[in-house]
Amino acid sequence: MVSHMPFDDANAVKGRIFELRRELHRHNYRYYIKDDPEISDAEYDRLLNELSDLEARHPDFASPDSPTARVGAPPTEGGLETVSREIPMLSINNAFSEGDMMEFDNRVKRFLKTDAPVTYIAEPKFDGIAVELVYENGGLTLGATRGDGVTGEVVTHNVKTIRTVPLRLQQIEKGIAPPAYIAVRGEIIMPHKGFEQLNAQRLQNGEPLFANARNAAAGAIRQLDPAVTASRPLEMFAYGIGRFSDSDRVDTQHEILQMLEQFGFKVNSFVRHGLGIADVIDFYNTLAEKRESLPYDIDGMVVKVDRLDFQQELGATARSPRWAIAYKFAAVQETTTIDTIEVQVGRTGTLTPVAHLAPVNISGVMVSRATLHNEDEITRKDVRIGDTVLVQRAGDVIPEVVKVIESRRTGDEIPFQMPSACPVCGSGVGRIEGEKATRCMNAACPAQVKERLKHFAAKGAFDIDGLGDKLMEQFLEKGLVKSYADIFTLRREDLENQERMGPKSAGNLLAAIENSKAISFGAFLYALGIRHVGKHMARVIADAFPDIDRLAEADKETLSRIEGIGPVAAASIQQFFDNPENREIINALMENGVTISYPGRTENTGDVLPLEGKTFVLTGTLEHFTRSGAKEYIEAAGGRVTGSVSAKTDYLVAGKNPGSKLDKARSLGVSILDESAFTDLIGGSGT
Repeated sequence: MVSHMPFDDANAVKGRIFELRRELHRHNYRYYIKDDPEISDAEYDRLLNELSDLEARHPDFASPDSPTARVGAPPTEGGLETVSREIPMLSINNAFSEGDMMEFDNRVKRFLKTDAPVTYIAEPKFDGIAVELVYENGGLTLGATRGDGVTGEVVTHNVKTIRTVPLRLQQIEKGIAPPAYIAVRGEIIMPHKGFEQLNAQRLQNGEPLFANARNAAAGAIRQLDPAVTASRPLEMFAYGIGRFSDSDRVDTQHEILQMLEQFGFKVNSFVRHGLGIADVIDFYNTLAEKRESLPYDIDGMVVKVDRLDFQQELGATARSPRWAIAYKFAAVQETTTIDTIEVQVGRTGTLTPVAHLAPVNISGVMVSRATLHNEDEITRKDVRIGDTVLVQRAGDVIPEVVKVIESRRTGDEIPFQMPSACPVCGSGVGRIEGEKATRCMNAACPAQVKERLKHFAAKGAFDIDGLGDKLMEQFLEKGLVKSYADIFTLRREDLENQERMGPKSAGNLLAAIENSKAISFGAFLYALGIRHVGKHMARVIADAFPDIDRLAEADKETLSRIEGIGPVAAASIQQFFDNPENREIINALMENGVTISYPGRTENTGDVLPLEGKTFVLTGTLEHFTRSGAKEYIEAAGGRVTGSVSAKTDYLVAGKNPGSKLDKARSLGVSILDESAFTDLIGGSGT
């Protein structure tokens, strides 16, 4: 009911606003989380309208965690920002059979050195988009996508529009304050009913339909305009935590879920805990039967060791935790025919046969290509051009040919043979002992060079803005670029002669190339394209060695002792640096102005890095740094970069056209650095 109290008294206004916020938060929780509303929609709308009116007339009492904040914020300009997290959101290994699950259980016991049964917790595995939400002193301050696990895109304004995302944490008990800091992890999904309604509306509006609910959810959460996100029927289910200031509050994964539910999050009702491995398999079969009747898409279930101390002891590899596994349902499959088979050459020389298919719709996605992996796989399955085949697609995994339907053969099918020479450069091909892959042995093969150069300039590596695939291919065709170092010798006249490139775009690209010369050790290693070294492992290596010279001297035994680096990766790293040509490439890069920053180096005489414990926010366009380059320097010096300004921000680095973050920093008394002051702070490394 709308209050009729006099609002000429500021204290009365403030009190009523706070009362309305508390009441609306409680009703949101009962409606969206508990499915047990206490008031009608009309009464809820009256309360919300009253609050909106009061906040509009009294902006001094505005709050980012007000229920009215869910309508969204102004559209983001220039794309989504990124943020790094302290505890990576790692991928989970997959299991597809009871045998796989029994082996997982045996591995866990071997690692824990126990014969006693291990207790697990299991929950449905959503087919959505993973996010991490940061709450400081109970308030939502940051929302970010999973991204590559370490770095995600900032989507704070978007997640605020989702009704099942608490803007403030509920207090578990009266008098007990929310934690100072907690990073909550969960999955954003679009339920079946909402997805059907959305597509029906798009059909009515003459807009293209979404292929499946997951794509619709992923696209909605990454919108630049939060109002678009707010119009989509999204929900979030919480399933875990990252960094947590009160970690001694919980001892098991089950207690984490209970705590999150008490904080106001939606937690899946099909969670089961206290399970032995046989119980896990029984629950999997039960869940598989219920799969079609659930109101949302799932593609299996996630199984975790319940005890957190066991999780800590089990730890993780470079890519996945040892204490969790995804027990996947059978992939969705369809039948189609192979029109032809093409062999592609990757950046490491691997020849991969790819089947071109008669297009077929698999779980909402049109599939026209499928991997055949390697020569052994084609021989084992006896795949021929013209065959009718069973193709499967599981989540984001590349579609693959499962088997040939031999009963459909007519006799016109053509057996496939792997080429004896590289289909691109004509050089000889061969197989390295112990590997299934056939490789082009010519390191100068144009296909390999092209893919390596694309990788070198891509995000996470040198991140050269504007140097896309098509432009790189033009440079290769005209002989302007033959190696990594050649990128840094390009001249303005070289660029202005390219298709669709004038003086302005040429100048922008030259500036981007110049800015990219300053790079962190981890990004540099990733850019080199060493086999088995992805982004995360590159960071692990960078943290373990003081500089590239010491890394180049390390043998595989030394490398294998680093947590997260196995013997295969260690051998690959040693082999890379033992190759004189690779050493020459690195030297050429340095001679052309590339400078590497090292996380273990500091000018201070003590052990503390110069920016240790300092939090930065970047805004606007910097002249001598890319956004990711500035972030790399801050992190290399011990600092942390976040996507939004708060009272805990130490510095705002402001370039040209800084936007609203500058105003907020000023209002909070945050130290503001222009590019010159920032360069001085990090030791002049940007130029």
